[in-house]
Amino acid sequence: MSTQKRLRVLLLAEAANPEWVSVPLVGWSHAHALARLVDAHLVTQVRNREAILRAGLVEGRDFTAIDSESVSRPLWKAANLLRGGSGKGWTMVTAVETISYYAYERLAWKLFGERIRAHEFDLVHRITPLSPTTPSLIARKCARAGVPFVLGPLNGGVPWPRAFDSARRQEREWLSYVRDAYKLLPGFSSTREHAAAILVGSKDTLEQVPARFRAKCRYVPENAIDPARFHVRRTRRAQRPLRCVFVGRFVPYKGADMLLEAAAPLLRDGALKLELIGDGPQRPLLESIVEREQLAGSVTFAGWVEHARVQHHLADSDLFVLPSIREFGGGVVLEALAVGLPAAVVAYGGPAELVTDDTGFLIELGPRAEIVARLRALLERVSADPQLIEARVEPALARVAERFTWDAKAREVVGIYREILAR
Repeated sequence: MSTQKRLRVLLLAEAANPEWVSVPLVGWSHAHALARLVDAHLVTQVRNREAILRAGLVEGRDFTAIDSESVSRPLWKAANLLRGGSGKGWTMVTAVETISYYAYERLAWKLFGERIRAHEFDLVHRITPLSPTTPSLIARKCARAGVPFVLGPLNGGVPWPRAFDSARRQEREWLSYVRDAYKLLPGFSSTREHAAAILVGSKDTLEQVPARFRAKCRYVPENAIDPARFHVRRTRRAQRPLRCVFVGRFVPYKGADMLLEAAAPLLRDGALKLELIGDGPQRPLLESIVEREQLAGSVTFAGWVEHARVQHHLADSDLFVLPSIREFGGGVVLEALAVGLPAAVVAYGGPAELVTDDTGFLIELGPRAEIVARLRALLERVSADPQLIEARVEPALARVAERFTWDAKAREVVGIYREILAR
């Protein structure tokens, strides 16, 4: 039996919500898994309070909800006006959220500063925001108090491929052209200087870390799976017509239009069926492609599907296809692998670090026409030989179970905590 004492950790996760998706779900899942291994107190934003109470946590004992809405609400409204449309301009949203995050940390320190200085916590760990552009003013204060500060996992900043600059403009990503300006923000260098460890969620993010801080970095992927949430397993066997599925926003960089173009001959011939799950500004374009190419009998628009139900759609498919050319984490890729559904992704950004040759198919990045041609060749190959898909099912399940559950990630992070404290 282990004699190691249970660590006391203050978890800062401004975004942490068990009922939402994307970053809030990552923040919640990571914090909740860590709380099973350490004595954790979660500090989050008040907008998450009711959902966390419904999840069974006790306010005051297990978590504290900070009300910074007087700053964050008007800034959120401003960001939505400036972003240029729903689902667009994410760099603008992140830039504005950085301002409101300063207010959240100021209130967090006001509540917990004395307790940190009194060493009531062994460590302080900031889980969210995930963006490497958002500094933490608490890092310096923790260092002065002699309490290690852990940052991350940070993820983001995958460079836009040059061949897709038009997609960049369609996404209203004007700030991405001057993205490195975030290094001038107050606290950028001190956050990294005073962090005891920096968890990075991707190789692209690691490359953004100044060389003098890279010795502090540890690679910990952003996303993981909660087996209690994703418990459905694929039982069908791949056969013609193959069932392919896409999950994501209908925006240019996700590549649903490239998927339709690549699959069109096979869809017309009855060799494939395709389900598109999601919605977004590109939907009229996708519908026009289906009409023009006469694919209506082989393509289904499912719209937005409740997150808990997505796994059922994945389990009833043969191949998950996400030809995104700029994806940070790619959590939906893990969700596909977790149900035993091999994935076909562009070998760039987050998905390329999740999918291996024995769990899916990697499509080399290139100009649009080249991606379409490579994807079409892949679809033709697996349609002719569905066993290529089946051979990847068990390795996909094993990879997720061994490396990409939240409990596995929590064990790895607690190991990093103990390394820090041993130093």
